[in-house]
Amino acid sequence: MKRCGWSSDKDLYIQYHDTEWGVPVYDDQVLFEMLCLEEAQAGLSWWTILQKREHYKKVFDDFEAEKIIHYTEDKLASLMEDKGIVRNKRKIQSVVTNAEVVLRIQKEYGSFSSYIWNFVGGNPIINHWETPQDVPASTEISDKMSKQLKKDGFKFVGTTICYSFMQAVGMVNDHILECFCHPLNKSTNY
Repeated sequence: MKRCGWSSDKDLYIQYHDTEWGVPVYDDQVLFEMLCLEEAQAGLSWWTILQKREHYKKVFDDFEAEKIIHYTEDKLASLMEDKGIVRNKRKIQSVVTNAEVVLRIQKEYGSFSSYIWNFVGGNPIINHWETPQDVPASTEISDKMSKQLKKDGFKFVGTTICYSFMQAVGMVNDHILECFCHPLNKSTNY
């Protein structure tokens, strides 16, 4: 079975590649989780974050924005001491800030999903890359998304992070053509 080259031979990576990456997500809480994890990845490898994902979910209350906005200074200080996550004060604080923005967006747009999927017109972009080297780190759409998210108050949402997020939540399907997960090789259509 042929996979995208980045998935390596590690079980956790293979599971993520085979079952999540490129699969459309419309659940607000999962979208927020993935945005937070992509932000945590800035300057690091996805493998580092993927290994810490379950602990992130535990210490960030399963990424429930309603709980996160009430974090106290003591809670933030305890997160800074937690070796199970990336201990970067700005990244930790961005989760709280972004939770506040998500809640505001939910009120304005009805859901975070409606807001975020609007950047691709509500439908996944299915690319047809032949090699991993063909896959871009950012696009005009991720540039637009980054600019708008920053304008709306989100933190740690540069264009590369936005594009990685788009890939992670299936707004963009960047499985290479020979990968068994590419929609042309599957009977499931998104």
